[in-house]
Amino acid sequence: MKVRNSLRSLKSRHRDCQIVRRKGRIYVINKTNPRFKARQG
Repeated sequence: MKVRNSLRSLKSRHRDCQIVRRKGRIYVINKTNPRFKARQG
């Protein structure tokens, strides 16, 4: 999992990336390719 300031560029890396908010943090999750996971904050 990567920790980044901005997740907008990470969301466009793969078409299955989704932005999810959990516990006050913003995550990028990808069910088909878990390599693209990321977190903000």
